[in-house]
Amino acid sequence: MSTIAEIKREKLFIVPEPVATRAEAPAKESLQSSLRRNRAAVGLVFFLHGLCFASWASRIPTIQANLHLTSSALGAVLFALPAGFFISLPFAGWLVGRLGSKRVVIVAAVLYSLALVCVGASSTVLALVCCLFCFGFFANLLNISINTQAVVVERLYQQKLMATFHGLWSLAGFTGAAMGTWMMAHAVPPAHHYILICVIFLLVIGTCAFYLVSQDDVAGEKLPLFALPDRALISLGLIAFCSMIAEGAMFDWSGVYFSNVVHVDASYTGLGYTTFMIAMAGMRFVADRFSARFGLTRILQVSGLLTTVGLLIVVLFPSLLPSLAGFFLIGMGVSSVVPLVFSAAGKSKTLSPGVAIAAVSSLGFMGMLIGPPIIGFIAEATSLRMSFLALLVLSVSVVVLSSVRARSASGAE
Repeated sequence: MSTIAEIKREKLFIVPEPVATRAEAPAKESLQSSLRRNRAAVGLVFFLHGLCFASWASRIPTIQANLHLTSSALGAVLFALPAGFFISLPFAGWLVGRLGSKRVVIVAAVLYSLALVCVGASSTVLALVCCLFCFGFFANLLNISINTQAVVVERLYQQKLMATFHGLWSLAGFTGAAMGTWMMAHAVPPAHHYILICVIFLLVIGTCAFYLVSQDDVAGEKLPLFALPDRALISLGLIAFCSMIAEGAMFDWSGVYFSNVVHVDASYTGLGYTTFMIAMAGMRFVADRFSARFGLTRILQVSGLLTTVGLLIVVLFPSLLPSLAGFFLIGMGVSSVVPLVFSAAGKSKTLSPGVAIAAVSSLGFMGMLIGPPIIGFIAEATSLRMSFLALLVLSVSVVVLSSVRARSASGAE
């Protein structure tokens, strides 16, 4: 046992904890708490964006019936939404660079939710077209600005988060579709449905506004309205283009494929789309961890391979269970491409995050826009199975472009 004298001697040699260390601990904890709030706010806006869009999509049949639109007339009217989306692309990056992504998120979110209410209240075809154009315009304005916020949060966290944010958007799609189904079952008018969504949106965005990241590296800079992307951004855009053609084909043609090729009962035609969406949403919640471990190039290559294998199964074995397995693999394949490409674009060394994401989004969105019609043209000339087989060229292109991009990057270094 130690004597009292020994204990006293030991106490003399105890090194006191530095004052700076004790002072830094609360500051570090406060910073981490602030980052968690930033992350939660950005995630909530992603969820609200998806909820708002899914709420619109779920009530299209009701709006068509209310305005007595034929299928061809509805198709023409629906074109107003992607038109607004596409027109906003150059303005979105420019506004984010000039005003900062936080301001643009807040303003775009308010206008986006109000545009949804106007869509539901439209009593004429002309009013619906105008409101859908505005809805698409503000939807993309919010899309570019909140993705820019996500890039900033990733940088502050020093951790990959983009795919998880996009997973929340996909999860909101299920929530919005379920709400829309309930509203239709209880004969709730679209205007009342959309007012409820708008109120929820405004209440949550009012809270999130306090916790979005305030500082953008380029906010306030005099940026050009149009800026040419460099080779690295073009390669990312082409990867997004190829992947989003396949994604758009799944959205628009999965039900038709299950009806006309797999020959399932009418009540089961949505199984392919549901399976695809479940795989896509689920994979997005783990893609960030895989990307951090294996790297962007490897994940993009595997994504292209999964899509390729899924398409081969769907085309070669057009029966229920193999087709479901194929659609599941396709969902896994396309799930990570867009969020990871956006994240990489946001780290561009030549353009601001907002402008870079807008440039890549422009190419990707063109794929989403032209993909479904091209599938239709090929199906008309040959068959729907052959049109899905043609998508293999694009899924293989994702693998090739990812490999070429990686070699170019290593060569530049």
